[in-house]
Amino acid sequence: MNDVATLEKDGEIAVLTLNSPPVNALSGPVREGINNGIKQAIDDADVKAIVLICEGRTFIAGADITEFGKAPSGPSLFDALAMIEHGPKPVVAAIHGTALGGGLEVALTCHYRVAVPSAKCGLPEVNLGLLPGAGGTQRLPRIVGPEKALEMVTSGQHVGAKKCLEMGLVDELAEEGKLREGAVAFAKKIVAEKRPLKKVRDLNDKVEAARGKPEIFAEFRKANARKFRGFLAPEYNIQCIEAAVNLPFDEGIKVEQKLFRELVTGTQSAAQRHVFFAERQVWKLPDVPADTPTIPVNKVGIIGAGTMGGGIAMNFLNVGLPVTIVETKQDALDRGLGVIRKNYENSAKKGRFSMEEVEKRMGLLKGSLDMNDLADSDLVIEAVFENMDVKKQVFTKLDAIVKPGAILATNTSALNIDEIATAVKRPEAVIGLHFFSPANVMRLLEVVRADKTSKPVIATSMQLAKKIGKIAALVGVCPGFVGNRILAQRQREAQKLILEGAMPWDVDRVLYDFGLPMGPFAMSDLAGLDIGWSKEKSQGATIRDVLCEMDRRGQKTGAGFYDYDENRNAKPSPVVEKIILDFAQKKGINRRKISDDEILERCIYPMINEGAKILEEGKAIRSSDIDIVWINGYGFPVYRGGPMFYGDTVGAAKVLAKMKEFQATMGDDFKPAKLLEKIVAEGKKFSDF
Repeated sequence: MNDVATLEKDGEIAVLTLNSPPVNALSGPVREGINNGIKQAIDDADVKAIVLICEGRTFIAGADITEFGKAPSGPSLFDALAMIEHGPKPVVAAIHGTALGGGLEVALTCHYRVAVPSAKCGLPEVNLGLLPGAGGTQRLPRIVGPEKALEMVTSGQHVGAKKCLEMGLVDELAEEGKLREGAVAFAKKIVAEKRPLKKVRDLNDKVEAARGKPEIFAEFRKANARKFRGFLAPEYNIQCIEAAVNLPFDEGIKVEQKLFRELVTGTQSAAQRHVFFAERQVWKLPDVPADTPTIPVNKVGIIGAGTMGGGIAMNFLNVGLPVTIVETKQDALDRGLGVIRKNYENSAKKGRFSMEEVEKRMGLLKGSLDMNDLADSDLVIEAVFENMDVKKQVFTKLDAIVKPGAILATNTSALNIDEIATAVKRPEAVIGLHFFSPANVMRLLEVVRADKTSKPVIATSMQLAKKIGKIAALVGVCPGFVGNRILAQRQREAQKLILEGAMPWDVDRVLYDFGLPMGPFAMSDLAGLDIGWSKEKSQGATIRDVLCEMDRRGQKTGAGFYDYDENRNAKPSPVVEKIILDFAQKKGINRRKISDDEILERCIYPMINEGAKILEEGKAIRSSDIDIVWINGYGFPVYRGGPMFYGDTVGAAKVLAKMKEFQATMGDDFKPAKLLEKIVAEGKKFSDF
């Protein structure tokens, strides 16, 4: 055998055990262990059946993705699977933990499957921009039917063992904690009953029943069109299930192989794998060691019960942490607490949790009009109006009230946290926790370290982010931090483009087709054009000012950059078109035809360039952290990997050449970052920095 596989006998049953921590991934040694172990058991005349089981916390949890793109070593997965499937002795997969991806494909080539009730099975390759490449798309529909197979391969969902038993994916459940005994007993029963070898590849009833029913696939595509928009992998997975229905097994495998190769060598899967690793990397802080002591957080205080304050509170209530929320006026407090309750009740109505759970969470929440009630909080988050003077006043008061050792956080989205920290005698306790709206839904949390923020405060903030289910990126203090600073580049160009010759719907269409959930003008209409706008101070200096003065304030007034019908469906507005043309004429701008390519390059390349400046200044640790911010906070398409990965996909040299070309004709808004020039000069990528 080898270091990761052992073969033992239990009477006439051979037990092949794999042990390759942490998750028994299908590395070269694991494939070799399966191949050689099964062969040895087949060659032993005393062995009548084989159980394949894993040590540790899980069955095989998938491919070893560190091997992607490298020359394979040892037997291929296909060799190992053929050894199982075409052998003369029944093989029983004994599943605990998770059988995912290649792990489930191994289980599907076994002749029977036994699992403990806590086990889960799934084919999550779609989340890496791939499809199961070792027969998973051909075997799964033969055992669970095409409809269920479509759901599993396009969602990547993990299905519990009891459901797997109902679907026929597993043959029997073993007692929790007694998987080996259960699987061996099952194998003995097969031998005693002389059951035939059940090869999944030969099961045709379920696929034949769907043959000649193309509507199964047409309806599935239609129902999921919005969710799958822009992604190649879900469509390729669907095509593989179609092949399983319409072609003989070996022909279907050829389709799976062809489509798998296209995906694995394409940019979408490279982008999605980049994001997979980036989400793990983002937690690693070079100058904050993993053993940095953290501050116990058992009570949270929040100042401000508005949309942000309430949403932030829910994150902590959801994980059982008591929250005291402070407002200045009773009606504002009542309104804020009412919104939180309503949000929870809506979730309960949708069946996400029980009404008892609503009461449990609300029971952890206390409202107050007195800041002194925050005295014993371990963490206080300020979520008041974006005004430096107001925030400093709040922090000065907090400093006098809150116990020593507590963390004092601000939810500012752009203000200078170093300046906020001057309002307290303990600047080392001050940190930015920039939640994104709606704060109880959005995954991203920008953790903003100020000059004097202590390492325990940083370490605790990152740990808390994980606890409340956020993905956190540690960033430095600069205007707009990482996300909004990059956004400002895109917004500026979008505004210029509509004066120079494009219309709002042209810009929005190009960015929507690129993969963003909506373009900047549709986004402004959704948020409300009057955010931060004041009637008294407005001088009609921008198109937004003109629209607000006409009471076109976005979706809520039925008109903004677009006109809206009663169902809030947008259509291009002749009124806005005239406003833009008049505005451009007044400014002396000669409008011209602007191509879709120029719209895309002018909106996206300055973002990449700004990302390079952020890296240059050390305001983000890695280029992949910038990608994480943009994917989780701004809806940048996952299949493009984030702005910096997209810059690497296009090529830094192309980005630089365009920035220089735009700078020559349109000025220093397009001045290339020094790091961009350096990357091109050295033939490197953003991911190298």
